Amino acid sequence: MSTDIESLRAQFDEGSISMGSLADRMGIEVTEASAERVAGRMPVEGNQQPFGLLHGGASCVLAESLGSIGSTIHAAQFGRVAVGIEINATHHRSATSGHVTGVAVPVHLGRTLATWEITITDDQDRKVCTSRLTCMLREMPGN
Repeated sequence: MSTDIESLRAQFDEGSISMGSLADRMGIEVTEASAERVAGRMPVEGNQQPFGLLHGGASCVLAESLGSIGSTIHAAQFGRVAVGIEINATHHRSATSGHVTGVAVPVHLGRTLATWEITITDDQDRKVCTSRLTCMLREMPGN
């Protein structure tokens, strides 16, 4: 994987960087990716808990996926990689069908830490979840 920031953005845009098998299984689709904003969506169907509601853990997977992409793009300018070290989520309302959309914006972008706020909404643009993710920016493995 390239660590050049423009190359990394292009790879995310063209889909040549896999989100990973968990994100693929959950149907997460990234619609926008930069060090300033990352957006994506995920179907509710298939990501529900036994009562038919969007699983809170699914919201966390969407949030961490989006924040991690932004952190990775940011970390690339320092020749580093991002790893999640903390996530929290507040679930405001349920979603039972359609898609949820997440938008991640940075709270702090440093040389060693990046923190993101991720807002997840339903198809009616109602807030479903607010999450906060912090990633540590580490040296590229093998360096």
